Amino acid sequence: MSKFMFTSEAVTSGHPDKICDLIADSILDEAIRQDPYSHMAVEATIKDDLVLVYGEAGTKANIDYEKIALQTLKDIGYNEEYHVMVKVNKQSSEINSAVAHDEISAGDQGIMFGYACDETPNYMPFAIDCAHKLAAQLEKYRRSVDFLGPDGKTQVTCEYDDDVMKRVDTVILSTQHKEGVTQEFLREKIIENVIRPVIDAKYLDENTKYLINPSGSFVLGGSWGDSGTTGRKIIVDTYGGYAPHGGGCFSSKDPTKVDRSATYYARYVCRNLVANGLCRKVLLELSYAIGVSKPISIYLNAYGTSKYSNEELLDIVNKNFNFSVGSIIKELDLRRPIYTQTTNYGHFGKDNLPWEQFRKIEL
Repeated sequence: MSKFMFTSEAVTSGHPDKICDLIADSILDEAIRQDPYSHMAVEATIKDDLVLVYGEAGTKANIDYEKIALQTLKDIGYNEEYHVMVKVNKQSSEINSAVAHDEISAGDQGIMFGYACDETPNYMPFAIDCAHKLAAQLEKYRRSVDFLGPDGKTQVTCEYDDDVMKRVDTVILSTQHKEGVTQEFLREKIIENVIRPVIDAKYLDENTKYLINPSGSFVLGGSWGDSGTTGRKIIVDTYGGYAPHGGGCFSSKDPTKVDRSATYYARYVCRNLVANGLCRKVLLELSYAIGVSKPISIYLNAYGTSKYSNEELLDIVNKNFNFSVGSIIKELDLRRPIYTQTTNYGHFGKDNLPWEQFRKIEL
């Protein structure tokens, strides 16, 4: 298509699913802080005042799950009284024996995708990058005023022409607020303090539409307005629908879980193919089997944006990158408590994360 629209969405840290993601990653970081070799898959579900923390843990760490969950809620900005139920078992011995070889093996089977493009300076698709930045700015703004709540969502629709992002067609932003706040007041404040500081004016025109709290009142938010569960925002966490997703979530999982570590590495490879000028956009698919260290298959597609063929690019990738699980963990230094940094506003495109660093590719 010569002209088309594409839309991506993001959410704030107070969204009920993201509350659960942050509880899970906070637990993971605490486990790794005490025991870098922890094998963790502890998740959370929340509704109203009830928080359920559950899953499997193979760790020497002494973790106060209830304390972490309650502190996470408080840090986000929820001051209601919550009750935490904990159901965490020791990791299955069958899974542990499949992973714990002399050479680290994948903790599960599955497919993982990486993607990068030259639409933004951080090699992310424009729509999801913009949606995340709007959500982050909304969070920053709501913490500076007394009339907004923690829950919120953003959505950005971009217009493309000849595969180039030309303009922002629509911005949708919904934010929790206190009773008595009018739609007119909210619209003015959000456009002035959230949207305009984020989106370059060159992408906005007289036809750009701004839908602020289009449903009307949004007083009841967080777990009191909806339920939440770890791992339900996988498209928000990745490329906003611009690239495929293997289906596995990130939050709660230690780096032996290739749903997380191999997806991060696939992004690392794609980002550096674009950053090294070898293509303008690229997709990479990996597949793994439980108990096996190296990928079963690797697929690459540069969509005709490279002077090299896909086969030639894949040869370059295989010469420069090692996709075995142990090598991924070592190269990206993943046995560190860095995972709460990933939970909100995207796991990709953040300069401080190891899979977002530049690496020179040898031809």
